[in-house]
Amino acid sequence: MTAYTALALQMETRVGAGIGAAIDRIATRVGGSKAWLGPELRLVVLPEYVLTGFPMRESPAQWRDRAALDPGGPEYRALGAVAADHDVFLCVNAYERDEHFPDLFFQATVILSPAGEAVLRYRRLHSLFSPTPYDVWERYLEIYGIDGVLPVARTELGNLAVVASEEILVPELARALALRGAEVLCNPTSEASSPQLTPKAVARRARAVENLAYVVSANSGGLTGIAIPGDSTNGGSEVIDPQGRVLAQAGPGGDAGRRGRAGPRRAAQGPAAARPGQPAQPGQDRAVGGGVRQARRRTARERRARSGGAPGEAAGGHRPVARLSVRRRRCARSCASPAPPAPLPGTPR
Repeated sequence: MTAYTALALQMETRVGAGIGAAIDRIATRVGGSKAWLGPELRLVVLPEYVLTGFPMRESPAQWRDRAALDPGGPEYRALGAVAADHDVFLCVNAYERDEHFPDLFFQATVILSPAGEAVLRYRRLHSLFSPTPYDVWERYLEIYGIDGVLPVARTELGNLAVVASEEILVPELARALALRGAEVLCNPTSEASSPQLTPKAVARRARAVENLAYVVSANSGGLTGIAIPGDSTNGGSEVIDPQGRVLAQAGPGGDAGRRGRAGPRRAAQGPAAARPGQPAQPGQDRAVGGGVRQARRRTARERRARSGGAPGEAAGGHRPVARLSVRRRRCARSCASPAPPAPLPGTPR
């Protein structure tokens, strides 16, 4: 059984600010979160399209040239360095090119290991707004095999998989990944949030219970640089356990200046990049840490969080962090590939 801390890093999407600036901001926030949460932080999930925003009326060719990354290109190398510098598995969502399909782009989610290497590359299958592998299905399957379509990364943290954004509403996808061994579902998203349960929030809980898997879901902390109102996708990043319970949840916004007591079912407040004892600064992004665990016992830290914090802790100074304990799951025999498939570009065998 493996125990560690997972983090849904809620960040503002700044359209037009540049991919390099977004990577620099990610590096700062991941570093600050590691300093705040400690060495047990091993998995960080970023929001959907945090690097670029999303296409708005651009043609596939225009968006490919404007925002799509090359697998193994300098942007991924820089993000791999962030993962390596802070000893975390980093889950990042981005648009990318594929040399086999030069006229298209795909919405990809890549998990980078502490060695800085891509250990999983998933191309979103269900989308109304972007090309998907289904558009070139036979050729895509011929090149990458079923392991390239439904990848599961077997790591020291357990078996990691990705369900991107609205795909959380597709139960068959999560079940297929669970049958292939997935134990933790990373869910980068950019969606409307609410104090009430939204359809996607209900779906996250359902997918966790149905598949006995953890769900680590990072949402945008607002949008800037486009005409769409900034709060259209804002808040609600959360970590769900296999019983459908919320281990950690964020309120709206990337602004961490507000403080409040953080319990496992309440907003996690406090700056991702601040150290204990330092004041929160407006404009910083918010981190939601959740431990993945199956034991029913509450740790002393959880009990303190539920009671409003230990004496001497600043209100909101500590996130609701629970231990993740992942039991290894075997892949269903029927899902195994008959032969090793070709790896996706930039992904080691």
